[in-house]
Amino acid sequence: MEKGGARQAVKKILIASYDMEVGGVERSLAGMLDSFDYARHSVDLMLFRHRGDFMGLLNERANLLPEHPSYATFRQSVGEIWRSGRWAIGAGRALSKLHADVIGRRRGFAEPGYYQMQLMWRYTLPFLPKARGFYDAAISYLWPHDFVAEKVNARRKIAWVHTDYSTIDTSRKLDLAVWRKFDFIVAVSEACKEAFLAKYGELREKVVVIENIVSPAAIRKLSVEGADNNPMEADSRFKLVTVARLSHAKGIDNAVRAMKILRDRGLERIAWYVVGYGGDEPAIRRLIAEYGLQDRFILLGKKTNPYPYIRAGDLYVQPSRYEGKAVTVTEAQVLGKPVLITRYATAASQVTNGVDGWMAELSPEGIADGIERLYGDAALRSELSDNCLRTDYSGREGLEKLYACLADERSGGAA
Repeated sequence: MEKGGARQAVKKILIASYDMEVGGVERSLAGMLDSFDYARHSVDLMLFRHRGDFMGLLNERANLLPEHPSYATFRQSVGEIWRSGRWAIGAGRALSKLHADVIGRRRGFAEPGYYQMQLMWRYTLPFLPKARGFYDAAISYLWPHDFVAEKVNARRKIAWVHTDYSTIDTSRKLDLAVWRKFDFIVAVSEACKEAFLAKYGELREKVVVIENIVSPAAIRKLSVEGADNNPMEADSRFKLVTVARLSHAKGIDNAVRAMKILRDRGLERIAWYVVGYGGDEPAIRRLIAEYGLQDRFILLGKKTNPYPYIRAGDLYVQPSRYEGKAVTVTEAQVLGKPVLITRYATAASQVTNGVDGWMAELSPEGIADGIERLYGDAALRSELSDNCLRTDYSGREGLEKLYACLADERSGGAA
């Protein structure tokens, strides 16, 4: 590239994440890779495990590095690690679980799983190889960020925050030791940034906001492809749709309870479809059966392409207990769907209430009230939909912010 008579050097970038299983973080990573300026950047992609239904979404211009067996262990069970002969890593994993169960609960952590992930890296780092070569910049896209912090040689280092940090139990000491290795910390929304800084205010100078980067053209194209035998197409009822992991964070159990409330109120012509999978599925199915909602609360399972299901819905609902910024909500807005979200801590960064979305109180009753309000007001739904269609949700301005971070010449904390 010629600029001012001199050729601008192509910057060598490493992006690291865990895998490409179906999830919002993985979709946003694919969107970013699709939008990258490959004329100015040579991108290596490090996935700890080459697995997941979204592997096919990876842009071929990004160079996928070979899977390394030691890093693949982070998506394996302890038994699989033992059988592979990686005894030291297996011992570190077992020790991290024991430590988290005992010390984490003593510290009052309601969910010690996040603390266990921190310890898992702490105990296994000595047995993990360093990345080869030198990079102008290295991006760690999914927490924990120890790999890029400790095993990558780069001039600049950037770490992403995708969640409301006030909702997760972590060791402040272990976290700070890692965060300080980075020049920039990227939050996916202003509310996500403030939640992070409420816990780590001393890192304020490092934090920038770059919203999820999506491809509206690709989403619209995929929404009219595939999804053969989509049961939503033949359902004449008013259809709610949610795309989410079946987990506590996403509040699918509250959605089932809200559906029971709607039925008890006499709203018989409503069906709720959920696209997704996760560890809470057995408990959710038991709750559906307990309330006798099998014919109106339908779990569709994992779908590589969720967009035809979003398109077939009348109202997109995100019943989450907490979020950073839900990619699926943005994708529904791109498709011009009216959306309803719960009033989780970062909700104001997701929608403008009454303009391009509707906020409900974070409870089964609140969710039911919000659905009933929108169900009964077609004009309001149409207004929300029209406002979404007039809005640019691509987040392309975030790419320029990212390029500015990549070009920053400060020495920063990436020592």
